[in-house]
Amino acid sequence: MFPPGTNPSQDATGASGGVLIPTRFVWPYGGRRVLLTGSFTRWTDHILMSPVEGCPSVFQTMWNLTPGVHQYKFCVDGEWRHDEQQPFVVGNYGTVNTLLLAWELDPRPAVSSPEAPDSRRNMDVDYETFQRVATSSGGALQETTSRISESDIEVSRHRISSFLSTHNAYQLLPESGKVIAFDVNLPVKHAFHILYEQGIPVAPLWNSYRGQFVGVLSALDFILILKQLGNHGSNLTEEELETHTISAWKEAKQQLHRQMDTHGRTFQRQLIHAGPYDSLKDVALKILQNEVATVPIIHSSSSDGSFPQLLHVASLSGILKCICRHFKHCSSSLPILQQPICTIPLGTWVPKIGEPNGRPLAMLRPNATLSAALSLLVQARVSSIPIVDDNDSLLDTYSRSDITALAKDRAYAYIHLDEMSIHQALQLGQDATAPFGFFNGQRCQMCLRSDTLQKVMERLSSPGVRRVIIVEAGSKRVEGIISLSDVFRFVLGWPQASTSNF
Repeated sequence: MFPPGTNPSQDATGASGGVLIPTRFVWPYGGRRVLLTGSFTRWTDHILMSPVEGCPSVFQTMWNLTPGVHQYKFCVDGEWRHDEQQPFVVGNYGTVNTLLLAWELDPRPAVSSPEAPDSRRNMDVDYETFQRVATSSGGALQETTSRISESDIEVSRHRISSFLSTHNAYQLLPESGKVIAFDVNLPVKHAFHILYEQGIPVAPLWNSYRGQFVGVLSALDFILILKQLGNHGSNLTEEELETHTISAWKEAKQQLHRQMDTHGRTFQRQLIHAGPYDSLKDVALKILQNEVATVPIIHSSSSDGSFPQLLHVASLSGILKCICRHFKHCSSSLPILQQPICTIPLGTWVPKIGEPNGRPLAMLRPNATLSAALSLLVQARVSSIPIVDDNDSLLDTYSRSDITALAKDRAYAYIHLDEMSIHQALQLGQDATAPFGFFNGQRCQMCLRSDTLQKVMERLSSPGVRRVIIVEAGSKRVEGIISLSDVFRFVLGWPQASTSNF
């Protein structure tokens, strides 16, 4: 038994209000009972590891760690051991393994990639028979399922690309519906009330003086405004927010995030939009290239673009729905569709011990502050953060669009971001008559690592769904995230981004 450690900065579950990186520990050398301990448990608590189904000599466990250097060791049938295939050092606790987890936030200003409020769908996963056979190699687990060939990937990509190139944006227009746009002179307060009441994540902006659409207003704008209100050095007060127009806010935002041309002059980012005759592939590429979540479909019968008509607000979800509908009865023509997602280079996954970290997957506890969540959403340039319990099991997600719930009853006027927890913030958007608990609203779409790409694509094609969270069967421990942009980057042959915005 180790004596108490001397690292007070770590606790057994990681810093409750900071970034947590889920990490898989593996002991592949057999035993009857295997325990894990380390600096992250202060060397006092011992984590029981579970044998892998189908491979009883391999033990594993998941644990959330804060970024930094960690030390750990295994207790195998009462004997302290370390993994000789992983980095190790000799210290106060004998020979121990070491692990470095890096978390680098992108300092660039985030772009608009709002999350649709009606993504509050069933938190469900198909718990069909789920068998995973693993082999040990260098202390890490490797899936024995064969990976898809490059030729099958290229065939699938070519057929999807051909379909998207021969169908235009008119395919995205619903038979009936409404499109909401805001005048730039509308007070910001009223605009966010409308976003919340109408359940929409984004609205194009109309400048009546110029006679054209000039931008969009999204949940990210509301986040930045609230952060400004919480900044004691801000020039924006709560009283001014009552009359602050969208136009005034956009000018202030441009000052916050100055964009320079090659000569050092500031310029205003132009509205990214598409026409109804643009191909679906062009629309998808505009969304990916400009790192936005939606693209307004605007039509003008005049050659100079005057008298524009807003027809629709296109998203990757709508385009994916067209793909699923077209290939529904000929899915065999796309070999990648029946491939398990764990065998495809897709999404952000929890790294295994010994693997490069890749894109860190950040998670938060429900008692983390709303301020910490908003900062992470903006700085890490993601649109949603999984909320997990002490066992790393998925409870809920906090998304950018959830911030619009603060428009209800002017909650933004009396809350403090650094005092309200994520749990409290999520309850603001729930029905007051609903029973207490994180599963109110049934907001999360989940899948298993054994699920096929076709199943994941079908779930992502549902209106308002922006990502699926990969969980372990039964425990609902988070194993990864696949977003809409991840899917489109893969099927179009684009390199995976450093972050999954949308």
